[in-house]
Amino acid sequence: MSQYNAFFEQLEQRKLSQWAALLREQIPAKMAIDRHGKMAGWQAALAQLPQVKPSVIDLLDSVSIGQSADLEHYDRGHFIALLKQFHPWRKGPYQLFGVNIDTEWRSDWKWQRLLPHISPMKGRRVLDVGGGNGYHGWRMEGAGADWVVGIDPTLVFVMQYQLMQHYIGSTKHTVLPVGIEQLPEKLHCFDTVFSMGVLYHRRSPLKHLFELRDCLRPGGELVLETLIIDGPEGMALMPQQRYAKMKNVWFFPSALTMENWLRRCGFKQVRCVDVNITSLDEQRSTEWMTFESLKDFLDPKDLSKTVEGYPAPKRAIFIAEAP
Repeated sequence: MSQYNAFFEQLEQRKLSQWAALLREQIPAKMAIDRHGKMAGWQAALAQLPQVKPSVIDLLDSVSIGQSADLEHYDRGHFIALLKQFHPWRKGPYQLFGVNIDTEWRSDWKWQRLLPHISPMKGRRVLDVGGGNGYHGWRMEGAGADWVVGIDPTLVFVMQYQLMQHYIGSTKHTVLPVGIEQLPEKLHCFDTVFSMGVLYHRRSPLKHLFELRDCLRPGGELVLETLIIDGPEGMALMPQQRYAKMKNVWFFPSALTMENWLRRCGFKQVRCVDVNITSLDEQRSTEWMTFESLKDFLDPKDLSKTVEGYPAPKRAIFIAEAP
């Protein structure tokens, strides 16, 4: 809990004491749910990290921390072994003292696709829903955001954030081990809310859109990225069982349907700014994420389809304004 004390103080200063009180109860409960029995190992690995001040930190053009020379007196092989205890590394990439953490996703590519379309980050208060280990949050801070709050209930991602925070020491970016359903109702305090790769995991996509709207101040900006299908307004796909071997997948709208959903939930200035077919170069297995990845989810005889016969992943980014 001590690592969140500064964040609690920030909440108090921003007149969000109710949220601070809620988190003081939620965080210990969430961190105690160690389903895979790995928390002790993660904590031990964090404690063994070299106590070195990075000679350089770049969050604008990448997430790069330190240089190889910073660890010249430390066993590099042991350092890499410590980092790999936090497997699987899904979002990135990270450069940490010359070690290239080659993550499953080239999240930097997604960032470059959306950056030209969103409001400038400078001075903004940002919520990153389902932000994983905080990769995009670091890029938001690098782009000038004043306050970035990431939320993700997956503990290994929270611990990966803590590993990076050990060296970055940011006062502007925090990742909390909670989901959006654990946030207080009607916060209305963020200038920008990101929800990327979350909507299709929600049983009720419209409920999720209302939750996102309630986190935004009036006139705030929603940045939403989700899987879509080709088709007219009104069309959406609900897989019978799994999609690309994922079982927690519910709805894929067409782009026009997604725009209509956003408008029906009260959003204004709704637009689709990018459509991209996920490539085998953007999502793949690596030595830092050794589980199955995109190529294992597609029909080997027809890469335009998943192994279940559905259209292969196509992602779109939508921008909208809260009422």
